Amino acid sequence: MHFHHVIKNRVIQGGHSQGLGAAEDWTSKGKLHGHFSTSEKHEAFMLGTPKTKDDGKGFELFITTTPIADLNDNLFVFGRVIKGEDVVQEIEEVDTDEHYRPKSPVGIIDVTLQHEI
Repeated sequence: MHFHHVIKNRVIQGGHSQGLGAAEDWTSKGKLHGHFSTSEKHEAFMLGTPKTKDDGKGFELFITTTPIADLNDNLFVFGRVIKGEDVVQEIEEVDTDEHYRPKSPVGIIDVTLQHEI
């Protein structure tokens, strides 16, 4: 999955209009059944997906790079980066154009999900 927007001191955004299979399914089911609890902490390194979608076909992933006061108004927060914050910070430093699009491809190759009990 490629990041298509990198907004320094705010958020990095990735996703695909065709969906991402298991990740899309997992977050969609959580939204529909109310299983997501939003974070009240407004922290950096939170993982979320938009509360509203235009067509319902794609999957968008947001990773915050700084605390965002209106986080709960815009995103379903479903996780947190617990290892690799340095990688997120490196992504935040890539060169972008005037529309915050990375000039070179940047993406996620592998991810491990942990469920907190």
